[in-house]
Amino acid sequence: MFELNEFCRVDHLEQADTLLHQDRKNVILGGLLWMRMGTRKYHIGIDLSGLGLDQITDQGKEIEIGAMTSLRQVEISALLENNFGPVLRQAMAHIVGTQFRTLASVGGSVFSRFGFSDLITALLVLDTKVHTYRGGIIPLANFLDHSPGRDILVKLSIPKQKIDTTYQSLRKSATDFPILAAALSRCNGQWKIAMGARPFRAALAVKAAQLLSQNPTQMDEACTALVAETRFGSDLQGSKAYREHMACTLVKRGVKIICS
Repeated sequence: MFELNEFCRVDHLEQADTLLHQDRKNVILGGLLWMRMGTRKYHIGIDLSGLGLDQITDQGKEIEIGAMTSLRQVEISALLENNFGPVLRQAMAHIVGTQFRTLASVGGSVFSRFGFSDLITALLVLDTKVHTYRGGIIPLANFLDHSPGRDILVKLSIPKQKIDTTYQSLRKSATDFPILAAALSRCNGQWKIAMGARPFRAALAVKAAQLLSQNPTQMDEACTALVAETRFGSDLQGSKAYREHMACTLVKRGVKIICS
């Protein structure tokens, strides 16, 4: 279990930012579900729960998801499903259990940039942008490539669009970490494919998506491009060769679902 010398529930983001940069051992607190498994000692734990960042809101041309929104809120949100299809609900469904998803926060999940993150994989195919206090608005793909440093994730924004989506994953059991995950979307004939749990951070397969956009029947060509452009690796969950093979299976399954 981690240790805190002091707990501070801030009243505004400026206060949180000031505290965060006063000492490198000050830390932003989210749902604490991963942090509590560590043994680090922190000086001040900064709580953002009083800032109203736990809402999913319709802003007209886009949907905003506050950093303190729980994964369970994302899972059951009719607003998200009506605008973006089932991809977020499907991505949340296998994360540990309902109790865990009720506590885990969107901000903690995205800011940590875990390779096994189902949420990040799904968000990548929705043109999601990350809003940070110091760094401003950053496309999620760029946020994953470059460390945000000591910044505060405030919210996510997803543009409204007529989109078809699906999320496919491979697991040893229903609530286990994914061995491999794939999110797919189609908007105005343009496809996006994100591969997660490779076991590296989720990433878009741009060339494979371009081939599908040109002709959705080019599945074999798209799968060849997918394996060529995407870095897969081995770990205790599965080998590189296994992931490469199953990536094609998940993508083909997703394309069939969207096109049906």
